[in-house]
Amino acid sequence: MTTTATTAITHIANLVTNDPSLGDGTPLGLVRDAAVVIEGDRVVWTGETGRAPATDDAVDAGGRAVIPGFVDSHSHLVFAGDRTAEFNARMSGRPYSAGGIRTTVAATRAASDEELSDNVARYMAEALRQGTTTFETKSGYGLTVEDEARSLRIAARHTDEVTFLGAHIVSPDYADDPAGYVDLVTGPMLDACAPHARWIDVFCERGAFDEDQARTVLTAGLARGLHPRVHANQLGHGPGVRLAVELDAASADHCTHLDDADLDALGQGRTVATLLPGAEFSTRAAWPDARRLLGAGATVALSTDCNPGSSFTSSMPFCIALAVRDMGMTPDEAVWSATAGGAAALRRSDIGRITPGARADLVILDAPSHVHLAYRPGVPLVGAVWRGGRRVV
Repeated sequence: MTTTATTAITHIANLVTNDPSLGDGTPLGLVRDAAVVIEGDRVVWTGETGRAPATDDAVDAGGRAVIPGFVDSHSHLVFAGDRTAEFNARMSGRPYSAGGIRTTVAATRAASDEELSDNVARYMAEALRQGTTTFETKSGYGLTVEDEARSLRIAARHTDEVTFLGAHIVSPDYADDPAGYVDLVTGPMLDACAPHARWIDVFCERGAFDEDQARTVLTAGLARGLHPRVHANQLGHGPGVRLAVELDAASADHCTHLDDADLDALGQGRTVATLLPGAEFSTRAAWPDARRLLGAGATVALSTDCNPGSSFTSSMPFCIALAVRDMGMTPDEAVWSATAGGAAALRRSDIGRITPGARADLVILDAPSHVHLAYRPGVPLVGAVWRGGRRVV
C-alpha cells in the first residue's frame, strides 16, 4: 500500500482563496500569514501557517503572495503565421475588421499538423510561465471540414477545454453562399468536429454571422452535446449577448457594446460576461465598461483572447492591469475575474480557487500582495507555479 506525499506552502503573506467563507470574508477570501497543504493533485487544507498540519515536505513562501492559477477561458491558439503587417498598418490608422482572419486561415491550412501542435505547445508554455494553469482554445482558422477537425484534434492534445469555432467567419470558399456555409458548419463539419470538442462558439457580429445564423449553429451544437459560447457585441451593438443568455451559453465574450437590456439579461442569467482587454488594446477600440456589468450583477471573467490578429498576448497579468486601468475594475475584482471568473466561464468548480478539494493550481508571486499585478504592470511577478499539485515553473 502506498500513500501520497503531502506538501505545505507556508508563510504566505496574503493567500487568495476565492472562498468568502475564509479569511477576511471578501470574495477573495484573503488569509494572512497563510499556508496551503497539497496532497496529490488536490488542495487538502488552507489556513494560518501556525495551524498547518504536519506534512512530508514544506516550501517557505517567504512572505510572498499566493493566488490560484489563472484560468484563460478564451484563446485561439491553433494557427500558423502572424499578422505583423496588419497590426503595423492598424497602428498607423487602419481600423480593425473581421476580414483579417482570412490571412490566418490561409497560413493555417498550409501548415502541417506538427507545426500547428508545436505552436499550441509554445504559446501554452509561454502562458504557463505567466501563471495560467487552465487554457481554453478554439478552432476557427481552418474553415473546411478536414481543417477544423484536425485543429480540434491538435487542441485536444494540449487541453480538455476545446471549442469548435467553425462559425468564425464565412469561409472564403463560400463567400457568395453564406447559407451554404452555415449548412456545412451544422452538417458535415459538426459531424467531424463534435467528437473532439466540449464547446461550440460563433462570431455573432457584423461581417460574420447574424442572429438567425448564430442560433442555427449553436442549437445544432447543443443537439450534438456541445455547450454554447458566443463572440458577442465586440464591434458594435447586436443580438449576441441576448442570444447567449437565451441559450444559457457559458459565456458571452467581448461584451464591449451593451445596452440596458443586455445588462439585465447578463445580471439575471448564468452566462458569464468574459472581457478581453487585449483586443481593445491591440485594436484601439472602445473599452468594455466592467463597472456597469458588475453593477448589474453579472459574473465577469477576464481572458487574453490570444490570437494572431487582434490580441496577440498570452499574459493574464497584462490583462489584469488593463482591466484595472481602463475598464473600471478594482485590483481585487480583476484578480477574481482572471481566476474564479474564468472557472465560471468554463462551468468548472475545481479550479480558480484554493480550497480543500480544488485542483492544486496555484501561483507564488514575487510580491507581498495580489494587488502588485496591477500596481506593477509589465513586471514578471510569477515566481513559481503548481499545476495539478506538481511544480511546473
